[in-house]
Parts: sequence; structure tokens; C-alpha cells
Amino acid sequence: MAGTTGRWTVSGPGIDYEAVFQALPGAAALLTPELVYADVNEAFLAVSGRTREQVVGRYLFDVFPDNPSDPSASGMRNLRASLERVAATGERDAMALQRYDVEDSERPGVWQERYWSPVNVPVLSPDGTVALLLHRVEEVTELIRARGARTGTDRSQVLEAELYTRARELQEVNERLRQAHSHEREVALHLQEAMLPTPRPLGRHRAAVRYRPAAGALNVCGDWYDLVDLPGGDRAAVAVGDVVGHGLRAAGVMGQLRSALSAASRVADGPAQALEVLGLYARSVDGAESATAVSVFIDWHSSTLTYSSAGHLAPVLCHPGGTVTFLDEATDPPLGARPDHAPRPQARTAFTSGSILALYTDGLVERRREDIDAGLARLADALSRHRAADPDTIADALLTELAAPAGVTDDTALVILRL
Repeated sequence: MAGTTGRWTVSGPGIDYEAVFQALPGAAALLTPELVYADVNEAFLAVSGRTREQVVGRYLFDVFPDNPSDPSASGMRNLRASLERVAATGERDAMALQRYDVEDSERPGVWQERYWSPVNVPVLSPDGTVALLLHRVEEVTELIRARGARTGTDRSQVLEAELYTRARELQEVNERLRQAHSHEREVALHLQEAMLPTPRPLGRHRAAVRYRPAAGALNVCGDWYDLVDLPGGDRAAVAVGDVVGHGLRAAGVMGQLRSALSAASRVADGPAQALEVLGLYARSVDGAESATAVSVFIDWHSSTLTYSSAGHLAPVLCHPGGTVTFLDEATDPPLGARPDHAPRPQARTAFTSGSILALYTDGLVERRREDIDAGLARLADALSRHRAADPDTIADALLTELAAPAGVTDDTALVILRL
């Protein structure tokens, strides 16, 4: 007995998943994120009237374009939008019933009226990115035709056929919602850009900042960063934070919290006191509950970092020799999480000239179905390897290597500073 799956026993060296794919009774195709056919099963070829050579390796809409004689055809547009949404978000998308005519393979120029029920599913690689798209489709043409032939037709068929009309109405509503959400996202991003500070050096020290919104999603505008020159000489404060929520509401809360911490940092004795003030302020801001933030005060005269965290991921210090230290000795609950005010902890550590300090939000290191420690280990490794580069190059390298190129569902803020 080689192994078991649930209550079933599997014999032999393993399961031939290629054979399983080909034997599926439903039509299924595997597409690359660029919408090129990687493989199709026998049921797909049978229902589409195509050979494997006509499909595999070709762009989806070169094989199945819209009917050029039907100006109202929308199947291609709807299917492309669904597949691109799955590739961007890494989430399953069940489409409404679609009319998508297919050209007769034996009679060029002759189009057959066809109706389909598609479901598109991401196939994830081990690192959480979208490697392939599984496009599963059932043909419902006969069911839809029954709607137009009520005489002599079983009433249950007619009632089922009404589902097509209802599904089309639902799809139109969903499309209007997506357009509204897209507009909100665009406005929120412009607001976010206006409220975040313009990148600039801290005194004579070089810094790089990055903000990358979530791909194709509304989970944007909750992350922020701030850089402040402090009075009293060669001193600065650097901070990042993350607001729960998204869209215009999160962008507004983000702007209030960033401004409040920036002001508090200029007069506070240290980062703990600055976060205490921010926590008290957050209680009066709707939507600021459970927001996180971390602040680091830098003193170049004494070569020390003083830091405090309100529920946020620990900053990272990469020493000139490549050793990496996570600044995690002063972590407290998120803003507004305590019912009563209490002093926040802070810690201090020394640094060597030439070290790299990185502050970031969880979009840089978190991936689906993966422990956060794996993302933090990747961050430490990438910082160590790129430590000799300038801050802008390091920031770009971290976004390229760490933030998943597809399926990003959370925005990312990043600050890189050469000490």
C-alpha cells in the first residue's frame, strides 16, 4: 500500500496527474498568465471542435476570437477580464453564463451560436505566485435553446434556461461595480500620492522610499512611510505604518496618522513617546483601530538607533559585513488596542557607518499559505546580498525579489536608508 487519500487506498508509485487531467469529463484547459494554451484535455478538444495542434502553444484569442459579424459579442472581453483578474489576484473567478460563438473548424467563416459556463482558477507555484490558469468550461447551449422552444419542452428545462437571463443581469451589475471600484482605487491612489512625503535625503544621508499598490485590487492606500529631520544636529526619525482597511477611507486615515506621528516625532523624547501620542490620537480617528506603526530615531553622533513598534513588523539592520539583525526588542500592541493608556517600550542598538536600515510593511514579506518567517528570511538574505548597492538599487531589488510579481493582494511601503 503506497499511500492513502482520505478513505481510499492508492497503490503503485504514485498518481499520474496528466492522465487524470486528460480523463476529466469536463472540458479543461491550462493557460499561462499571458493567456497562451499550455495544455488542454480531450473533453476540451471535443467540445471546441479543435485539434491539439490548433490549440496548444497558441494565444487564447487567436484560437477563439469573437464572432466578427456580431457587433454585440462580449464573450472575449468578459473572459479576458476574468482571466486577468485571476492572474492578478490569485483568486478563483466563477463567471456568469456566456454567449461565445465558435467558428466551425470545417467551414471557415461559419459561426456556431454557443453558450458556456466558465470557471477560472489559479494554479500557484511553491512561492505563492500564479504559475498557470485552469480554465474549466461546461457547454450549456442546448439548455439555453430550450428557453426559445417552450412548446413541447419540459417546464424544468425552461425554468433552468431562465438562469441565463438572470446570470447576464448579474454580470452587468458586477461590471458596473468593478468600474466604480476601479474609479475609487484611482482616486485613492492619487490621494495617497499627495499625502506621502516627497523622497529626499536625511541631511547628508541617502534614503530611498517605495510605495507599490496591490495589483488589480482595492487593498490599497493603507500603508505609509515618513522621514523627519530632527532638531539638535545629525538626527532623524524614520517610520512606516499600516492601516486596516482599503480605498479612500484607508487613505484618509493613513494621512491623519502619518501627519500626527511626524509632528509628534519632532517634539518627543524618543520613538516610544511619539507612538504613545499617536496611540492617544488614533482613539479619536474612526478607522484607526488596530493600525500598526514602527518608528526609529537615528543619532549619527552616537551611532545609535532607538526604536519602538506598535504591533508592526521589526525593522532590519544589515551590518557592513552582511550580518542581519531584526530590531524586535520593543514591540507592543497596535494603536488603540489597549483600553487604557500605558507607556510603550523602546530599545537601543549601536550601528556601524555604512550599515543599511530597512523599514517595510507586510506586503513585502507575506505570501499566501506561507509562514511569515520564510518571508523574513528572504528579506534578510536579499539585504545581505545587495548591501553594497545604493539605497535606490536596494529598494528596487527587494521589490523585484520579494514582493510576488503576480497575485499581490496587499500594498507595500518600503524605506531603505544608508547609515
